[in-house]
Amino acid sequence: MLSINHLDIRYGDKHLFKDLSIQVTDGKRIGLLGVNGAGKSTLLKIMAGVNECDDGVLSRSKYFSVAYLPQESSALVSGRSLYQEAESAFAELIELQKEADIINEDLASVDPQSDEFSILLERQGDIQHRLEGSGIYTMRARIEKILLGLGFHQDDMDRPASSFSGGWIMRLMLAKMLLAAPSLLLLDEPTNHLDLTSLTWVEEFLRSYNGAMVIISHDRAFLDKVTTTTWELSLGKLSVYKGNYSYYEKEKVERKTIEKAAYDNQQAQIKQSMQFIQRFRAKSTKAKQVQSRVKQLEKMVLLEIGEEDRQIRFSFPPAPDSGRDVLTVENLCKSFDGKEVFKNISFQFQRGDKVAVVGVNGAGKSTLVKIIAGAINADSGVVKLGHNVQLSYFGQHQAQELSPTLTALETLSLSVKDMTITRIRSLLGTFLFRGEEVDKKVSVLSGGEKSRLALAKMIASPANCMLLDEPTNHLDISSQEVLQEAMSQYDGFILVVSHNRYFLDSFVNKVVEVKDGQLNVYEGNISDYLQKIEADSAGGEDKQQPADEAAPVIETEVSGTQLSKKEQRQLDARKRREENKKMGPWKKQAEEAEKMVEKLEAEKTALEARMADPELYQDQKAWVATSADYDECGRRLERWYGKWEAAQENMERLAE
Repeated sequence: MLSINHLDIRYGDKHLFKDLSIQVTDGKRIGLLGVNGAGKSTLLKIMAGVNECDDGVLSRSKYFSVAYLPQESSALVSGRSLYQEAESAFAELIELQKEADIINEDLASVDPQSDEFSILLERQGDIQHRLEGSGIYTMRARIEKILLGLGFHQDDMDRPASSFSGGWIMRLMLAKMLLAAPSLLLLDEPTNHLDLTSLTWVEEFLRSYNGAMVIISHDRAFLDKVTTTTWELSLGKLSVYKGNYSYYEKEKVERKTIEKAAYDNQQAQIKQSMQFIQRFRAKSTKAKQVQSRVKQLEKMVLLEIGEEDRQIRFSFPPAPDSGRDVLTVENLCKSFDGKEVFKNISFQFQRGDKVAVVGVNGAGKSTLVKIIAGAINADSGVVKLGHNVQLSYFGQHQAQELSPTLTALETLSLSVKDMTITRIRSLLGTFLFRGEEVDKKVSVLSGGEKSRLALAKMIASPANCMLLDEPTNHLDISSQEVLQEAMSQYDGFILVVSHNRYFLDSFVNKVVEVKDGQLNVYEGNISDYLQKIEADSAGGEDKQQPADEAAPVIETEVSGTQLSKKEQRQLDARKRREENKKMGPWKKQAEEAEKMVEKLEAEKTALEARMADPELYQDQKAWVATSADYDECGRRLERWYGKWEAAQENMERLAE
């Protein structure tokens, strides 16, 4: 068991931790939440012993081991191979095995009647007892299972560990922690460097892990599957919720309501007491009552309201009109250092498509996006943008291209000259630049802050084709939700590389899987794609069922082969399921568009009624605002009409 008792850290007037006490017991699975700057990473470092604290604050049971995974990796200079580096997780056990081998040799040459023989025999028993329960005899199989599960290949085992990039080093560090199997795992954003396949594997591994864990993550789907308790840091205090993220989200609303009511009640009592004191302070007949009220106020423990999530709203500028076909790729080929990434891939996407690109790390997801964006050239093949397509691209290099002499506010103001300062500040707030932070120079921003600013700069400019590579890596959950909603409402084309399933699920209608140099396109969102992959790996719906020998045989018009009635029903059912699966995303989009059209038509009617009121013309400011609302409503209505028509066209085409 690990515990922190009365932790108190203050920076100036701000309490990072205020008399904080926590406990982690065996098997506890905790998600640690809080706004940026709340102290989540600092708390994890204190628990890991990386950051020092006062004597007696941190205590740990004798056999309670802890392993810590930071957000960023440090370079490896050990000179060991990937396998040897992973094997170092068993260093203590390997040394015990070596000692056991030496003792076995010594026993063969020592007199069995001597005291030395007895001592060696006793030590051998102790070592053997420790090794038997350690899993050292299945060490190689465990190492390979975890490394392969995290996305490494068999060919990588003998590669120098130092030759891998930072993201892969983070995976190696995670692998060593999982192999060491400590009592407590402390994981700070473990999903940032994982592709979808590896992320799914890690989820399943952690769900069956016997030890305790505390995880900082902005991936709510990951937290929902792995954690069973949620901690939230706010105003230096820690609140405990006995459930995963979804439970926390609902429970927090209820607690906020109760907390606000208690706070309002106390404030009313204070106000009433202060009024009584002010009113009767000078009256000798009320002196005793006044003193009583003063003492009550002095003894009162003042309640505080937790930090409120700012209700930021953001929407993309209207996408300029474009042709129906937005992006066409024909016979694309690309290789690096003789290694083939793509071979003759072709695809086409249309206006309104929102596409997620998935695949294992190294499959070529980022390469594909860079080629489409024109950042790198293909070896052969054609990338064609449709009529009036205006492309906007977010990749890792954008952060390095920001001018270091400008502030965050100046960077965005120069990029979007037709946007008001208020709207620019709102957009910066969405990406966690709040208050005085908008005046920070780019040169002093962290890597994550630069990435967020580059993303804000990109999406603020009008475009009808957006290409984004891992846009959520440095965003907290509330900012992800704002961006997610904006993407759902965006009427242009989106191609996004991301492993964040919850983020993608609400707005994508196609999934592109990059695998072995080829592309596979799936209709639907990420959940639909994962279900399809799972079904295929398990044999899928296409797996033939044994025919009922007693069933009568009928002739099919399609193939000319003879099928039983049962087989025919199964075949028809499969066809219907396939048709519904293809039709489903368009049907969903049509229903959503129809609802929005109805809503906007009602808004437009209400605005027309208001504009018909002669009194409105007496207030010039109100007339201008209402006219602007009417124009914006009309533009949005036209865009949703277009979405509805496109969905209907696709449904009709699939039904033919």
